[in-house]
Amino acid sequence: MRYVRLGAAGLKVSRICLGMMTFGDTATRRWHLEEEAAEPIVKQAVDAGVTFFDTADMYSDGVSEEITGRLLARLFPRRDDYVLATKVYYPTGSGPNDGGLSRKHIMAAVDASLRRLGTDYVDLYQIHRLDHETPVEETMEALHDVVKAGKARYIGASSMYAWEFAKAQYTAQAAGRTRFVSLQNHYNLIYREEEREMIPLCRDQGVGVIPYSPLARGVLAGNRARDGRPATVRAGTDPLAESRHDETDFEVIDVVRAIAGERGLAPAQVSLAWLLGRPGVTAPVVGATRPHHVDDAVAALEVSLTEEEVARLEAPYRPHPVIGHS
Repeated sequence: MRYVRLGAAGLKVSRICLGMMTFGDTATRRWHLEEEAAEPIVKQAVDAGVTFFDTADMYSDGVSEEITGRLLARLFPRRDDYVLATKVYYPTGSGPNDGGLSRKHIMAAVDASLRRLGTDYVDLYQIHRLDHETPVEETMEALHDVVKAGKARYIGASSMYAWEFAKAQYTAQAAGRTRFVSLQNHYNLIYREEEREMIPLCRDQGVGVIPYSPLARGVLAGNRARDGRPATVRAGTDPLAESRHDETDFEVIDVVRAIAGERGLAPAQVSLAWLLGRPGVTAPVVGATRPHHVDDAVAALEVSLTEEEVARLEAPYRPHPVIGHS
């Protein structure tokens, strides 16, 4: 495993982040793994040197945070041995203040997350999306207070437009508040719109990029055929994935498979190796429901693509409508 700083922050993270969204209540999603099934996969990641783990308060109605907290407490000798990230924004209840980024919700949500995680602090507290109904000044001040209270070491953001991210950072800086150190955005071989504005901004400002959906919810790993037939349980029960790719994406996927065949690698390794080699990318957030998912992610760190292979992978890309910001 390799370890790098999260952008310009002093915090060091593993170059693979294990996404914990796949662990939760099977009644919520058929493809979720409950705690007993999740433990060997998380242990495998820990044994491989992964120290960076990402969850959210809304994943499986909070069950993901509960599982994450218990597993990491069992698998690491000390709390300081791993980097724990969670998120706030999406509704976690039916009340009018049970979602968003108001001061009221942020303060309630961070305490609830800490209770579920069984810890006194998270290393990275992220806004899951931007709340357009709350003044950004209110949100940034509340997040600053979360940090000053010792409940989070750093703050991060997720998908939004580059101008919105710049506005939030400027608002915080102008008021002497805590700025975001990371951005978790939607970025992979078949969705590269982030390269236009957001990633150059992050690189310029020293913000770490931790892409979610690095394998396009499994599409780049081969969980769907060109005719739409699913190859896994998740592929057959994940309508969001269907809305995020189209027929032209299979031109890219065909090249991924070709290079994987030439190299004797899994398609996931080729796709992740490309992403790990992109400027500004700190650590892809990789989900895993099977042991080989962890193997592929770790193995991708050792895959060095040639300039010719990178050019082949990138050539079929076609621009996409901007998605993932809501």
